Amino acid sequence: MNDPKNNNKNSLNIEISDEVSQGTYSNLAIIAHSKAEFVIDFTRVLPGTPNAKVHSRIIMTPQHAKMLARALNDNIGKFEAVNGEIHLDGSGNLNNFPGFEGGSGNTKIN
Repeated sequence: MNDPKNNNKNSLNIEISDEVSQGTYSNLAIIAHSKAEFVIDFTRVLPGTPNAKVHSRIIMTPQHAKMLARALNDNIGKFEAVNGEIHLDGSGNLNNFPGFEGGSGNTKIN
């Protein structure tokens, strides 16, 4: 039956639990893909800690991954327009991440 209060067929009610709304900090995302899906593992790496646990895994279609990339790029542009450019440290090598280079500068993601 049609609900007369909900005339907007394009609306979506999104709910979030209290636990999820607290968020989970991540400073490293590991991305893998197949022909059918992208898998993004969110973890956090701390200095002096040899292991890192995956705290969240998101699996999405290639189309949704591309829409996420576009949305992130759009939001980064809006952020930088207000707050200035986000500067990245290091060489940009995906196997190194700022603040965790260690003695050799060759911290690898395994």
